[in-house]
Amino acid sequence: MARTATAEWKGDLKSGVGHAAFGSGAYAGAFTFATRFEDQPGANPEEMIGAAQAACFSMALANALAGAGFVATSVHTTATVHNGQDDKGFLISRIDLVCEADVPGADNATFQALAQKMFDGCIISRALAATSRTLKATLKR
Repeated sequence: MARTATAEWKGDLKSGVGHAAFGSGAYAGAFTFATRFEDQPGANPEEMIGAAQAACFSMALANALAGAGFVATSVHTTATVHNGQDDKGFLISRIDLVCEADVPGADNATFQALAQKMFDGCIISRALAATSRTLKATLKR
């Protein structure tokens, strides 16, 4: 299985416009310097990476919980992607995941162990292993 996405940039860095799209057609949108680096409304690559990380982790944790006998009512994850700079240039310096899950019958020790395992092992986490990441997982019940 392979998935595709496309992106194109037209113009110079500050006044140009980019367009990104998922191969499935589920998303297509514009991005600009201002939406990426100046907090203007609109899409940016970092949010796309954050959405991928949050979605993958939430799915993987729900699956791991089900495998342990607990059906999650909800696994809600927010990813905050931080930009930084090093001697080579700009980079994603850290991704923080904050997860709140409603999992009837689950105990916190099992939940935390599975959350950490999926934080380290879901597909997107493995792809982003070179990036500093943090996890705060809360079992709401």
